[in-house]
Amino acid sequence: MVVCCSEHLELAIDYFVDEYEEAPDLYRLDEVSFTAWTVPATCEFCDRIPKFLVV
Repeated sequence: MVVCCSEHLELAIDYFVDEYEEAPDLYRLDEVSFTAWTVPATCEFCDRIPKFLVV
């Protein structure tokens, strides 16, 4: 699972494919919510606010 900003979405997809050898599902963080999970404050690749969840 990768949480990233818009700028690093392609990098997150590449990372996921390299790691799991399959295409990820993409979710916009402003359109989904989870009861037992809190969105990290920053992108995993920079200090921007995350916009996407790549799973």
